[in-house]
Amino acid sequence: MKLISIVFSFKDEEKNLPELVNRVTKVFEEIKNWNYELIFVNDASTDKSEEILTKLQNDYPITIINMSRNFGAAPCVIAGFRQTKGDAIVYMDSDLQDPPELIKKLIAEHENGSDIVHTVRTKRLGESKTRLFLTNIAYRVINFFSDIDLPINAGDFKLISRRALDEILELEEFRPYIRGLSVWVGFKQSIVYYVRDSRRHGTSHIPLFGPKPITDVVIGITAYSLKPLYIGIILGFISILISFFLIIHTFYSKFNNLSAFGSAGILIAISFFSGIILLTQGIIGIYIARIFEQVRGRKRFVVKDIKTHKQNK
Repeated sequence: MKLISIVFSFKDEEKNLPELVNRVTKVFEEIKNWNYELIFVNDASTDKSEEILTKLQNDYPITIINMSRNFGAAPCVIAGFRQTKGDAIVYMDSDLQDPPELIKKLIAEHENGSDIVHTVRTKRLGESKTRLFLTNIAYRVINFFSDIDLPINAGDFKLISRRALDEILELEEFRPYIRGLSVWVGFKQSIVYYVRDSRRHGTSHIPLFGPKPITDVVIGITAYSLKPLYIGIILGFISILISFFLIIHTFYSKFNNLSAFGSAGILIAISFFSGIILLTQGIIGIYIARIFEQVRGRKRFVVKDIKTHKQNK
């Protein structure tokens, strides 16, 4: 019988965890040819999440990975991936917005030959129109600049085969964009569509205008493309053309006794060229920062301890 590993990254989800484990267990009561293991990566929760999971370990195949501090979702998911033993892996959030019942369809797609099964949200209940609009724009911006074709509205709920995951784990990116890696790695890919539920308990840990959404977009672009660097080259050519125009206009005005650009024109030109320089330096700076993070050799995360289910000891 095959084994599937389900990885959850969470922080302060004490109200959602019992229902989450119960619903996942019911799913596998209907699937007869797969065993399962649940791997919960605790991103330094401050509530009773760890205590609840420790009690649930008595009845369910749960492994708890406690991080030494808050590292964020992506490092936690990678830490969970490294602990998996399954022939296939599903990773998803712990807030019950993504229905565990969809796992049956993911497995069916995998059994039909897909190594990566994405889930795409056709509706996102309980989320504002502003958030939906900006999220859609962010996906399209990433696709425009990057060299991968990221499915629009595909979130952190996917099935990955063992061979695809092994390839992903061989990569040593310090700040990985996992949604992109699942596309970049290739193999046969498919999509399952669903309606995302509203959050059951608590509030989102990711505010719309917080640093994480912006960081995700920047990483999604710079991790898979060099196109932003060409923006500086294009703007440089535009600046040269404008400079030639200003030079020609100045000489023409001089020889025909016309008034040349005054101080306002000079200030506009200085502001324009200064903006181009700062923009280009900022883009280059982002790539340099990614190089610095990569070459300094620091670990992506630190695991405090791992509590395995008694059957795995």
